[in-house]
Amino acid sequence: MSALNSISRIVSINISRGGIPKTPVPVVRLTVAGLEGDGHNHAKHKTPFQAVCIQDLEKLEELSQGGYILSPGKAGENLTVEHLHVNSLPLGTVLEFSGGVILEISKARKPCYVMDAIHPRLKTDALGRHGMYARVVTEGILSVGETIAVKLSPEKSRFANP
Repeated sequence: MSALNSISRIVSINISRGGIPKTPVPVVRLTVAGLEGDGHNHAKHKTPFQAVCIQDLEKLEELSQGGYILSPGKAGENLTVEHLHVNSLPLGTVLEFSGGVILEISKARKPCYVMDAIHPRLKTDALGRHGMYARVVTEGILSVGETIAVKLSPEKSRFANP
């Protein structure tokens, strides 16, 4: 199946009490605050605009080909997805998951200092391909394998964090 005809889906759901790496789980409850069981103890993670971090599996694989060993959750993302191309989605894009959860892309993710533990150059090499943050529009249960429908917003979201 070509990437153009591929269906976007969740390949890994990742949580931790804080920091990286995050541990994959098959199912999780999602609230406005984020994934239950995932640490949000740092001030920058206590905002609804950064409730969920989404990363493309293809970008992790690309970075791995550059010499970094990155598996789902190792870089701190909550959702590892495939065929979504999340970094190319504009702010305000709505993601509808087949289980009923709805997210809205709210902010570009910048590589964090904790990535120094993986490799000192990873932050620099990951710029522009480190995923996006999303806010929770509709709470619910997320499961690995769920498909994702993309609804592009005709205008910048009123919820997007500048």
